[in-house]
Amino acid sequence: MYAEERQQEILRRARLAGRVDVVTLAAELDVTTETIRRDLTSLERAGVLRRVHGGAIPVERLGFEPALAARDEVMTAEKERIAKAALAELPEDGSVIIDAGTTTGRLVQVLPLDRELTVVVNSPPLATALAARANLNVIMLGGRLRGKTLATVDDWALRPLDRLNVDVAFMATNGCSLARGLTTPDPAEAAIKRAMVGAAQRSVLLADHTKFGNTYLATFAELSEIDVLITDTGLDVALAADVAAAGPEVIRA
Repeated sequence: MYAEERQQEILRRARLAGRVDVVTLAAELDVTTETIRRDLTSLERAGVLRRVHGGAIPVERLGFEPALAARDEVMTAEKERIAKAALAELPEDGSVIIDAGTTTGRLVQVLPLDRELTVVVNSPPLATALAARANLNVIMLGGRLRGKTLATVDDWALRPLDRLNVDVAFMATNGCSLARGLTTPDPAEAAIKRAMVGAAQRSVLLADHTKFGNTYLATFAELSEIDVLITDTGLDVALAADVAAAGPEVIRA
């Protein structure tokens, strides 16, 4: 097992059980305790685990929200596959919303050069990347800028969304569950996401498999409100079928 695969397995176990133990992991994964400690350090630096005595706890159990830079370093290959698969959901012309996030950021990077679109964003970094493209009309939502996610929130971002009608909203999420829907740690950001879904004729969720089974403070949409979920092949087939039964078409890229 490669280091990245082992670390993803450690993260999966931590989220399933609520914590992991160094000695147990070493025995079950057939590596030394020093290797496991290095893995836990890497996962802590990525912002997905917090080290505790003898092991680690997933950040969502502690109420932490990893910063954007930390999240951007996790599941990179999966996010790139998801973004490329999302291109099939782009209209030939028209308008789209691209939500702030690391997977949606990958979508911005791979947008086709020949497509003429109006793109609405609430992320200054994404707006800057898009503004260099002559074929795009970029609308940046104003408001308070959250340092954790570099997303704009509050009234100045919400009000324009009430008057917009876009073809597709490409959404990001922190958590996804059958019972609680799509969730994020910050209520102000949840309000923006909810308004984005409401402004779109179709909503497409871009979420790698590690988002599933996690629930955060604020729900912004039910699965039934999402038309398409694009995830990676790490999502369990049975869980993917359950998600599809709740409403969205599920694509495992």
